Amino acid sequence: MKKLKKFLRPLGIALLVIGVSLALGFVERTTDRTPIADLQVHVEGGEGLHFIDEQAVRAEILDHGVAVLNAPTADVDVADIETRLRNIPAVAKAEAYHTMDGVLHVDVVQREPIVRVFNADGNSFYIDREGWTMPISSKYTARVLVVTGNLNEPGANDGVHFVFADDSLAQASLSDDVHRLATFIVNDPFWKAMIDQVVVNADHEFELVPRIGAQRILLGDATALAQRFEKLRIFYQKGIPKADWRRYDRIDIRFADQIVCTKRTTP
Repeated sequence: MKKLKKFLRPLGIALLVIGVSLALGFVERTTDRTPIADLQVHVEGGEGLHFIDEQAVRAEILDHGVAVLNAPTADVDVADIETRLRNIPAVAKAEAYHTMDGVLHVDVVQREPIVRVFNADGNSFYIDREGWTMPISSKYTARVLVVTGNLNEPGANDGVHFVFADDSLAQASLSDDVHRLATFIVNDPFWKAMIDQVVVNADHEFELVPRIGAQRILLGDATALAQRFEKLRIFYQKGIPKADWRRYDRIDIRFADQIVCTKRTTP
């Protein structure tokens, strides 16, 4: 009897596995024949972002010359849908999948720009939080930090690319430093409220333009940002309150352990 039980137990397990496999195969074949009855689109993004909406996503999916609604799920190429959506500059991520009830789900995440870069020729583009460039939109303008001045960055004409890439195009530009500086500013509530413009001067150094006061703050490059901004914070807290905001024309925070101020020569 014990030998029989030892024989029947693995046999029962094997039969169970076969039965489950057959059932799953039947369900899969049945699901493949289920027509797509509905399309549900969900668009995510930072607060107030409107680069792309549900209507635009639906149009990209349904107006592409390939039947989706009422087509069998097996005939709907979700990988192709994801690829086409990811090719939209404003889209950071896209996922498409269908469920057993015949619903095609599409989830899209918008890029979140943190800075707008204006080249010297007037052309501009955004850099998003992850370091990818994105073109401006005729439908929506993001209210973000602005960088202007002596710039000729490739993002205005070359579409979406990663500013920290190892290629020669990225290495020859300032976009990576612009992203580092913008990230530091937008992640600090005080500096995000205080600084709304950065200028790249003739020496390719960054100058900050504060909302309060008419002075320029010479930052230098994008290194040692925490130390330099902390010096400036202390100066604002302890030095500026004792003097008129309009007293200084230039504040230089490039050097370690010191701040050099230039007084305004005209009222």
